Order: sequence, then structure tokens, then C-alpha cells
Amino acid sequence: MKQVYIEDQSFEKVNFKNNIFEKGEYENCSFLNCDFSDIDLSDCKFSDCIFTNCNLSLVKLIKTAFREIKFKDCKMLGLSFDNCNQIGLSFNFDNCILNHSSFYKLKITKTIFKNTKLHDTDFTECDLTYSGFYNCDLLGATFDNTIIEKVDFRTSFNYSINPEINRIKKSKFSVSGISGLLNKYEIIIE
Repeated sequence: MKQVYIEDQSFEKVNFKNNIFEKGEYENCSFLNCDFSDIDLSDCKFSDCIFTNCNLSLVKLIKTAFREIKFKDCKMLGLSFDNCNQIGLSFNFDNCILNHSSFYKLKITKTIFKNTKLHDTDFTECDLTYSGFYNCDLLGATFDNTIIEKVDFRTSFNYSINPEINRIKKSKFSVSGISGLLNKYEIIIE
């Protein structure tokens, strides 16, 4: 199947469930108020693109390339980013819902998560060095053998991180969030 190359285009209010999404390479494109839910983005390449107020829930991401991508105000439930093409993988999230998603074993250093819901999201064996979680809700997020060195968690909440099984050297936490590092011990902090 032939793939398209699309550059410098804007897509607004497109429901890709009803309009066929052309597989290919998208460079410097913007997607505004688009619905991608449940569609197959496998083998597509996105470079320097912005997704704003889009629904990307349950999209298939097998070998999908995301390079320098910004997601803003997007609903992104149940995404397996661990299936993406890992070469040059880089993205940032602002005011998104990323519940039930997976970043398993990914190297996504310097990633910014801002005002984002990450309920039950899997960061197992992920490298998040120099990343930032700013005002994020991490309820039920899994950090297991995760590299979170030099990561900023100071304004985030509801996280539970076991320092014994994660690398947390020089990460930043607020005093009010310190209980998220002690949950394993079942102690009461008042």
C-alpha cells in the first residue's frame, strides 16, 4: 500500500473514523479537534506535529514514529506507546488524559507531562531521566525498575514510587508528596 507524504497542512474537525486516514509521513502538520479514536496509525510517521483537543483513544501504534510531537488538551486512553518506533521518539503532553497507557521499556528522557492525568499508566523499566511531571495526577501509575533520575515530581500528586526498586537519584519531590515514596511501609504521616 502506497503511503503519502504531507507537509505543512492543518486538519481541523476531521473525524477519521468516518473519513479514511491516509497512512504516511506527516511533517509540521497540525491536527485540531480531530477524532482518531480506534483507528490504526501503525507505520505512520509524525514529525514536528501538534495535536490539539484531539481524541486518540485506543489507536494502534505499531511502529508509529512520533518525533518532536506536542499533544495539548488530548484524550489518549489506553495507548501502547511501547509499540512505537523508538528511533527519535520524543513528545510532550499538556493537559491530556493518558489513563491506562503504557510507556513500558521506553527511553523518553526530557519528556514533559504538564497538567496531565496518568491514572494506571505503566512506566515499568522506562527511562525518564530529566523529565518533568508538572501538576500531574499519577493515581495507580506503575513505576517498577524505572529510571527517574533528575525528574521533577514537586507539583504532582497521587504517585506511589518505591525507592528500593527504582533509580531516583537527584529527583525532586515536594514535602507534601513525600508520602508517595513511603507507601510501601504502610506508615501514617500527619
